[in-house]
Amino acid sequence: MSDSENSQETPGSHDRQPILLLPGVVTALAAVIVAAHLVRVLLFNDSGLDPLVLWGGFLPLRLLLPEAIPGGWLPLLWTPFTHGFLHGGWEHLLFNVAWLAIFGTPVARRYGPGPTLAVFLVCTAAGAAAFAAVTIGDGAVLVGASGGIAGLTGAAMRFVFQPVITTRHPETGEVIVLGRRLASFSDLWRNTRSRYFILIWVVLNAAVPLFPLFTGGAGVQIAWQAHLGGFFVGLLLVPLFERREGAG
Repeated sequence: MSDSENSQETPGSHDRQPILLLPGVVTALAAVIVAAHLVRVLLFNDSGLDPLVLWGGFLPLRLLLPEAIPGGWLPLLWTPFTHGFLHGGWEHLLFNVAWLAIFGTPVARRYGPGPTLAVFLVCTAAGAAAFAAVTIGDGAVLVGASGGIAGLTGAAMRFVFQPVITTRHPETGEVIVLGRRLASFSDLWRNTRSRYFILIWVVLNAAVPLFPLFTGGAGVQIAWQAHLGGFFVGLLLVPLFERREGAG
């Protein structure tokens, strides 16, 4: 007998599923974010954190006073992106990774790894730009992947709440799922779930500066500007990656 005739399949071998159901690009992006934080925690002590954040975080004040800050304006070439791989702590990191898994997954499954990574990076920079527009004179530093992940959230809003499009095979009559079509802005508003999600997202983030009025304490360390900037750019950007023949 040949080897193929001797081999035996274990019961259910065809039904095995991968341990991780996340798309590869989402898993890889989450792994890089976690690895960057591990490097920060394991290799940098408290005195080393300031230079790391200074050179890797996004500091809008460089635009106004480059001569007063080490490195001048040069770090502005990379920090609009690298700030997305630095986090203030494990809670910050884990929340962002969870949000990435939830909203990065449908974008990656629809568009693939290249467009998903492009949306993340462009919206990371867009979040930095929105942060700079509000805090440019404050000396505040932006760290965290929230802007890029908010962009993936905005991108997902364009299709995740839309009805599934189906057709029938011309010969067998079998129902074939084509996917979800890309929603226009009027579609987003007409759809109750997408409308309320977007409204709640915008209101909650825009209300962050008002939190001290209700809590009576210091402001909350949430980069709401980056959230809003990334979200709206993702909402606008995603049609560039839509296939001409229809939804995926």
